[in-house]
Amino acid sequence: MEERQIFVTANDFRRLNELLSVAKTFNYRDRNDLKSLESELRRAKIVESRDVPKTVVTMNTRLRFLDLDDGKKTEVTLVFPSDANIDEGKMSVLSPVGTALLGYAKGDTIEWPVPGGTRRIRIEAILYQPEAAGDLQL
Repeated sequence: MEERQIFVTANDFRRLNELLSVAKTFNYRDRNDLKSLESELRRAKIVESRDVPKTVVTMNTRLRFLDLDDGKKTEVTLVFPSDANIDEGKMSVLSPVGTALLGYAKGDTIEWPVPGGTRRIRIEAILYQPEAAGDLQL
């Protein structure tokens, strides 16, 4: 499958790299979540907050996605690990789904390998994106 271009704001890129930098001091080589995020950031197109398309998943974006295998719709906000709370629908960017969502846009289908096969989701709606709302300091 061809890799789609993903977008990450310069502010998110800086903060996520800081997160990775700190995490590298704690058993980094055993952390596939950190390696996945690092890989996504390496291939991302870095844009200023004012230039990110309104349909792209950035940090603190609230969105709805559809699991293409079981038909389940899920609404989440993509957050930094310290803000994650699944009971409140706040998903860590370090979770496999969170890392997969970062930088993709409404309508995109995302696939990644999981034990026992491939997970497939489609972003159905961007319910809130901080940059589009003018909330550039989140």
